[in-house]
Amino acid sequence: MKTMILAAGLGSRMRPLTDVTPKPLLKVGGIPLIVWHLEKLAHQDFKDIIINIAHLGYKIPEALGDGSNWGVNITYSDEQKEGGLESAGGIVKALPHLGDETFLVINGDIFTDYNFQYHRKLADGILAHLILVPNPEHNPNGDFALDGQRVIDNRQYTFSGIGYYSPKLFKDVTYGKFALAPLLREAMKNGQVTGELYEGEWLDIGTPERLERLNVELINRY
Repeated sequence: MKTMILAAGLGSRMRPLTDVTPKPLLKVGGIPLIVWHLEKLAHQDFKDIIINIAHLGYKIPEALGDGSNWGVNITYSDEQKEGGLESAGGIVKALPHLGDETFLVINGDIFTDYNFQYHRKLADGILAHLILVPNPEHNPNGDFALDGQRVIDNRQYTFSGIGYYSPKLFKDVTYGKFALAPLLREAMKNGQVTGELYEGEWLDIGTPERLERLNVELINRY
């Protein structure tokens, strides 16, 4: 299974840190956030990684190279000229690298011990499988809800930024800036999105304060 790490965001809430460093390269426990993903993916047999880049994007290939240091193959989907295409737009641009099978997408600014599922298959007619988490304090109302294994457009849990997708979800999306949530909500209307609740460690590293809290926690842990 191929994997895409979304790493093209501006990181506006992380300023001033992101004025000079793209958010995925900010260090957590002394290691760039995106490297935690690469190490876990490599350990779980994922080899082909696509990373989209925009804001200060050139610094990411400089830091990661071709991925051989972690035993993976990294391909970069360059959005620097566009200034970032948002989540769905970024995936659409990267589709030629992602192939015709189910692929995994991970937000580059999360920290989690979730075990990525290399052999995850989507059932017939299903366009996406989302990993939801209990609502953090910064998103108390949640994003989506679970009705059995189906994800519905209601507020109950928070979308983790981890999902498994069929390329068919994006077949009608034209090139350009486009968010993922509207696509998912349309598919939910047709019962084409499944999901599960993950209650392990998960953090959205969205602000300098959250980054600092995590670093302190990791120091105490290790």
